Amino acid sequence: MLSLRGASAALLIALAVPAAAQTQKYPSKPIRLIVPISPGGGLDYIARAVSQKLTDNLGQSIVVDNRGGASGTIAAEAAMQAAPDGYTLLMTSVSLVTRPLLYKVPYDLGRDFAPITQLSTQSYLLLMTNALPIKTVPELLAHARANPGKMNYASVGNGSQIHLMTELFRTLTKIQVVHVPYKGAINAYPDLISGSVQFMFNSVTAGQPHVKAQRLRALAVSGPKRVSTFPDLPTVSEAGVKGFSVTQWYGLLAPAGTPRDTVEFLSQQINNTLKQPDIVARIAAEGSEAVGSTPQQLAAHIKAERDKWAKVIKEAGIKGE
Repeated sequence: MLSLRGASAALLIALAVPAAAQTQKYPSKPIRLIVPISPGGGLDYIARAVSQKLTDNLGQSIVVDNRGGASGTIAAEAAMQAAPDGYTLLMTSVSLVTRPLLYKVPYDLGRDFAPITQLSTQSYLLLMTNALPIKTVPELLAHARANPGKMNYASVGNGSQIHLMTELFRTLTKIQVVHVPYKGAINAYPDLISGSVQFMFNSVTAGQPHVKAQRLRALAVSGPKRVSTFPDLPTVSEAGVKGFSVTQWYGLLAPAGTPRDTVEFLSQQINNTLKQPDIVARIAAEGSEAVGSTPQQLAAHIKAERDKWAKVIKEAGIKGE
């Protein structure tokens, strides 16, 4: 039988073990970063750029796990089912915000995830076919109004960000144009170049080579300010469409229930990473701008985006297919 002193010592040891485990410094093992697209593309590029730098800063590997399909739903479901311990993170974009507005999905961003930080933002180019002699947004609107229902615009699919933003453009300008969805921008470009469709919004990165090669004409940028790669291009708002401001953005989430101090730690570490000149340059090379935000700011941004696109979907009568 243990003596009273021996029993007390054994009890102290037993209590100390879980306490030590709880206070073990985070992170103590590799972190999985789920990316909701296949390798390649802007979201994957930003994820890998940040994760490589963060690996050096944290002393633990950030393992990128690409889970493409269903507009991010597969990745979101995998992330929300993971343990809320800070060792599984999810890259997100506006697609994960708008998807539930059009389709039944198993996740709720507000309920199932904890925001960490906004990583980047990028404008779109308003691209015009050379088959028409249109060089400005006012000229595009004048032509559309003179030819109601005869102009086509391309998107990368029903309910996509490009579809929704063009419908916002259409409702603000009150023009009648026809939506032509494609399975991807690579499929839309030949028709845009030939003039089968007349205009399209697409990312600065994807549209820039076509503009530089003079295969297409850029009329404006979609965001709230001009971009360094096209400093002479006005914003759509500057060109006369007041209230229009749309960007592609990427953020980072953790499963709901992740400890608050872990979320705050990650936010601070990633925001510091986003300020480093080499990361700023890498993100700029992709056509984006590094952001960095608090968890609260990202939560507010997601809510504002949800409200904005829910209104567009309702007013334009967009349905999921």
